[in-house]
Amino acid sequence: MTEKLYEQDSMLKSCLATVQSCEETKRGYAVVLDRTVFFPEGGGQLSDRGTLGGVKMTYAAERDGEVVHYCEQPLAEGTQVEAVLDWQARLDHMQQHAGEHILSHAVWKLFGANNIGFHMGERLVTIDLDKELTAAELAQAEDYANSQIWENKPITVSYLPHTRLPELVMRKKNEKLTGTLRIVTVEGGDVCTCCGTHPASTGMIGLIRINRFDKHKDGIRVEFLCGRWALEDARQKNETIWQAGRLLSMKPEHVPQGICKLQGELAAQGERLKAQTVKLYEFLAPQLLEQAAVDASGIKYIAAAQEDCSAADAKLLLNKLLAGGRTVAAVVYRSGERVNYVLGCGEQTQADCRDLCRQAGELFGGKGGGSQSFAQGGGAYSSDWRQKLPRLQQILQGVIFYL
Repeated sequence: MTEKLYEQDSMLKSCLATVQSCEETKRGYAVVLDRTVFFPEGGGQLSDRGTLGGVKMTYAAERDGEVVHYCEQPLAEGTQVEAVLDWQARLDHMQQHAGEHILSHAVWKLFGANNIGFHMGERLVTIDLDKELTAAELAQAEDYANSQIWENKPITVSYLPHTRLPELVMRKKNEKLTGTLRIVTVEGGDVCTCCGTHPASTGMIGLIRINRFDKHKDGIRVEFLCGRWALEDARQKNETIWQAGRLLSMKPEHVPQGICKLQGELAAQGERLKAQTVKLYEFLAPQLLEQAAVDASGIKYIAAAQEDCSAADAKLLLNKLLAGGRTVAAVVYRSGERVNYVLGCGEQTQADCRDLCRQAGELFGGKGGGSQSFAQGGGAYSSDWRQKLPRLQQILQGVIFYL
């Protein structure tokens, strides 16, 4: 059984320990010590990392009461090593975890919302609440949570038998827990059972900042960051908004209005471009129809190419080519690093676009599908895509087949 020094003193940064065992695994060398300062991943908190005897330790996990440390190199059984935390990583994790306690207490105390899910990832922390709160209510909870930080209240750990759990005022109680319970208490604030590490006082958290919230099941999911992560996130976002302001030649606080103005201008420009495209295809379609191959029954066959065309524009041109009802047509167009195609046949033809699409896929190295009267597909761009149009024309006419 590993002695877990972090349970009694989360501020301990290193210790001397003896290697109990070491075995090679897919994750690295699994080392068990007689004692450790490394917190293993659990309770929503990420694993500590650091070094063992100078060897990099990347992950810790608990297994049957033992803390297993995964190292990049083996350590000899029986040797004494110094276990040294990556203190910045530990502090980051403690800031997020303690911040989660305080923010959860704030929404519970102010609005009766319960935290029913907690996740900590790298630079991403969330809690799931069992009821919906407004942006104004979350701002109020955020202010209250930060006031607890600025008062620099002590955070303490105590141990109680489960029989005394009813005596405590807690935002949530797990009545299924038995034995000795580890209680983490923020003075005058949150009290809960917890296995994680926390700073000695709330002031070490530094800051709690809610970034966003979304509807989640019957409540909401709140995304937030604490401490250094919150500071660096705010710094990056501040720089982004300043850069946007410089690009738009306006103050940062005016960027949203500037973007709205640009969106309006782009929408108007898009409508003008759409109108011009319609006029272009009204001119182009008759020319293509005039140049089309015609069979004995008067059915026309057209394979047209368009450069840097949108899917909507390709369908617009196709519909104009099919308007007479006696045309089998394909519009092939390049869109970035892809070559796409739309195929259609008029009401008075006997063609099946599903079969034509399959053969076009063989020709262009792509795939697609559709109905008898319309199909579409695409493949990766190749420089010779335009040279393949005569063969596509023959496929439309039924002269050649790709099986």
